[in-house]
Amino acid sequence: MSRSSLTSAVAGLAALTFVTAACAPADSTGDAKASTSATGTAACAKDKLKLTKPGRLTVATDKPAFEPWFKNDDPSNGQGFESAVAYAVANRLGFAKNEVTWTTESFDSSYAPGPKKFDFDINQISITPERRKAVTFSDGYYDVAQAVVAADGGKYAGVTSVNELKNARIAVQVGTTALQAVRKQIQPSTQPQVFNNQIDTINALKNKQVDVVVLDLPTAFYVTAAQVKNSKIVGQLPRSADGTEQFGLLLQRGNPLAGCLNVAIGQLKSSGELARIQNQWLTSSAGAAVLK
Repeated sequence: MSRSSLTSAVAGLAALTFVTAACAPADSTGDAKASTSATGTAACAKDKLKLTKPGRLTVATDKPAFEPWFKNDDPSNGQGFESAVAYAVANRLGFAKNEVTWTTESFDSSYAPGPKKFDFDINQISITPERRKAVTFSDGYYDVAQAVVAADGGKYAGVTSVNELKNARIAVQVGTTALQAVRKQIQPSTQPQVFNNQIDTINALKNKQVDVVVLDLPTAFYVTAAQVKNSKIVGQLPRSADGTEQFGLLLQRGNPLAGCLNVAIGQLKSSGELARIQNQWLTSSAGAAVLK
């Protein structure tokens, strides 16, 4: 599900404010995974990078830029998860905040084939085989979590552990990683109610046919902001090690900058900085604690 399933709906909500080893060329599929060994970090020195605008890092995202990924529809303020990640990556590449330029690129056009007017795009873009045919992705900077949404004030609104959900009536969409997570992690006492599409899943919560719905966290933010009044994100399910959907920085196909972005992302992960950013913007301030 996630961002690709929300594009049409989000387009109609422009007024809504809630809602990161070497620089060898990427492989022929447009994927950046092959560019992690050859020439060393010297090739990623700021003055060696081939950029859209010399001396400046040009970063794209959509408008409006929704919370909690951005804050106040202003990507340049460094607030919100993806704004903070973009500046952390920029810093690892040697760019000061005032050397980063933001530009607008719609979600759908970002992964269309052809030349790009940005160095990378950060916009909750899932890495998929189909998109890799047209563009290059960095390594993933965010592993998409599954989240639990319930009616605010309802029986399950205050749960803090996965075990507390075992007796809940759960709705989930067929064919999603959310369904796998429910079966593997929650293991409810009764089988989840499985619906063919997201709308039917959400309507089941609206109509009190179920106690909670489980879906990916990006979609959960949208559901609670725009689709179901008086609903809340109860929490995130612990991340699974297998089959996790990831967001990646998107570049023009074959752009060698991908290797350097991978170096930066690797450094952010190993230092713990990426985890701290995620905790600040997607857990603490966003009210989406990880369930125990």
